[in-house]
Amino acid sequence: MTESFIDVLRKNRLFEHIEPENIEPLLKCLNSKLREYSKNECVAQADEKLEHIGIIAKGSVCVVKENKNGDRMIMVKLEPGDMFGEVAAFSENPQWPANVYAQTSCQILLIPSGMLYKTCGKACRFHMILIQNMLKTVAEKALQLNRMVDYLTIKSLRGRICAFLYDNYKKEGKSTFSISMNRNELADFLNVSRPSMSREMGRMKNEGIIDFHRETFKIFDAEKIVQSF
Repeated sequence: MTESFIDVLRKNRLFEHIEPENIEPLLKCLNSKLREYSKNECVAQADEKLEHIGIIAKGSVCVVKENKNGDRMIMVKLEPGDMFGEVAAFSENPQWPANVYAQTSCQILLIPSGMLYKTCGKACRFHMILIQNMLKTVAEKALQLNRMVDYLTIKSLRGRICAFLYDNYKKEGKSTFSISMNRNELADFLNVSRPSMSREMGRMKNEGIIDFHRETFKIFDAEKIVQSF
């Protein structure tokens, strides 16, 4: 296992407080495997049985909700070090809640979900730490999903955009920040049309509230941002 791969895994909360030299033995203990996916390949399909969780080792994926009419909404875009499937893994009859697609050619570490809530026969100390980290991660993910619901309950288009930008502004702690989604992905995430979103962002730019270029945004007037949602 390469040092760069270990560095990517250390970005994930799951491996917090686990020494780098213990990560590879832990992965063997978990019966994990590294799998490669091609661009646009389906990594996981909604309603199928969930038997593992995934951690992005290389590339990126999108978690997408799709209805019977083919309308799609991007729930989240995931980059190296990010994890998916961990919340559903703890349900009574675990199933994938959404489709997961490879946005680029990627490598994904697959960990059997059953290994995330029970210790191995050796009762490894670092396995116990991993289980504790998983519980914290699931709790944080539940809060994130709740925040996404908050976006969708905001009726106005500007309100949704502003709520999203303000959350990223607070997260980064600075007025200039970049997001991990392009315009189409952001429109899907906020469940709005791309043209309408672009027009509204253009109005906000003309009003001196924000500026933007591609995935980078700058907030000039945080007070007006807050007042919009």
